[in-house]
Amino acid sequence: MIPLRGVPAVQAGDDLAALVAAAAERAGGLEDGDIVVVAQKVVSKAEGRVVALADVEPSAFAQGAAGDRDARHLEVILRESARVVRMRSPLVIAETRHGFVCASAGVDASNAPAAGTLVLLPLDPDASAGRIRARLTERTGRRVGVIVSDSFGRPWRQGTTDVAIGVAGVRALLDLRGERDPTGYELRTTTIATADEIAGAAELVMGKTAGIPAALVRGLDVAGDGSARELVMPPDRDLFR
Repeated sequence: MIPLRGVPAVQAGDDLAALVAAAAERAGGLEDGDIVVVAQKVVSKAEGRVVALADVEPSAFAQGAAGDRDARHLEVILRESARVVRMRSPLVIAETRHGFVCASAGVDASNAPAAGTLVLLPLDPDASAGRIRARLTERTGRRVGVIVSDSFGRPWRQGTTDVAIGVAGVRALLDLRGERDPTGYELRTTTIATADEIAGAAELVMGKTAGIPAALVRGLDVAGDGSARELVMPPDRDLFR
């Protein structure tokens, strides 16, 4: 895992892939089979997915439910939610339009470009990953995979870990059903969330406060046509819905 340092502050409309490619060149360059993990925040900033609280008019519901929280912040969360799973002020667990179940529908004030602004999830993180991948290939000639990562909490576990919310050129899941373990037992349900594992590993060298928005992961044979949508639990298998 190689941190990609020196990426400048990203603004709406920036060529993020070019900035990442330059950082990768400083780190020794890309190789075929590499995986580039990019933090969701810089992807969202480049795509203009930033909202100024001054432009938000909170609904009556948001005003009544906000408690000590800024009602405009809650209003943005509600607008980004397809379904509110649980609300206990100031915490909101919501399902996004992508199917992700996460805190605040992915809306975040940390690492926002300015005070009084919020960063939203990309509209289509898989498409975002695909565009970055195509641009990296165009600039470098290398066949790489791209993962857009974000921090999620987990039921029954303390702390957050990064997961893949956008995938391109990488197998998102490794299905081991039908394989046999060393004792001969046939695996019947084992499916590994490969893209999530890569995202979590890359976060160890990116960090949340170090200003390193991307990392290069090398040495894995995980090329494929996966998408982050594969990682979302289908409603008919969701025992907590």
